[in-house]
Amino acid sequence: MPAEHVSSPRRILVTGASKGIGQAIAIRLAKRGFDLTIHYGRDEAGAQETLKQVEANGGTGRILGFDVRDAETARAELEKLIETNGPFWGVVANAGITRDNAFPAIEQQDWQDVTRISLDGFYNVVHPLVMPMVRARKGGRIVVMASVSGVIGNRGQVNYSAAKAGLIGAAKALAVELASRKITVNAIAPGLIGTAMADDVRPEVMAAIPMKRVGEVEEVAALVDFLFGDEAGYITRQVIGVNGGLA
Repeated sequence: MPAEHVSSPRRILVTGASKGIGQAIAIRLAKRGFDLTIHYGRDEAGAQETLKQVEANGGTGRILGFDVRDAETARAELEKLIETNGPFWGVVANAGITRDNAFPAIEQQDWQDVTRISLDGFYNVVHPLVMPMVRARKGGRIVVMASVSGVIGNRGQVNYSAAKAGLIGAAKALAVELASRKITVNAIAPGLIGTAMADDVRPEVMAAIPMKRVGEVEEVAALVDFLFGDEAGYITRQVIGVNGGLA
């Protein structure tokens, strides 16, 4: 069945939406008629392309650039948007990076970059949005993009696995705090998805996937789309895998 089109635009923030999974999510949500704020860290041209596709699919939006590790700038930019346009109804915390290596070879900077973008980025983005959502008394949706690596661990990704496992814990705890406010909080844990992060897939990794293929960004976006629908209002505190049977 086609997704229902919202009767009045609900405002949604998608972080890391200049390419890959974030871009696909923004485009998919545009088809419901959501008003999208398309966040980017460095790739402004990619964010502009996302906005172009959002508008082509019936949505409205704008782009917003800042480093999610920068708490002061994140709060200032988001509060400015809230003051001008009102509270967000939903957020997809998608921004993240990988710096893969065997643990003895992971440099401190690689550890900090990966964990801070995921964990500090979650706090710096979601924290300024929560109380305006609560005060609006209209419910809401928070989706955190975790990873199968945060569920089962993955060799060469101790930093990434730690970051994503931390996000799962944060999402579960926040879900308990916000459930009575009709704000759902869920984590999605993709497996190997066909983005730049999945380049140079090792044969043994592909062999471990029961479906013997990588996933598509649209398959992750479809799950976000479902979770943002009214029919998903009783689903919260869950970790949902999109991984071809890997975990």
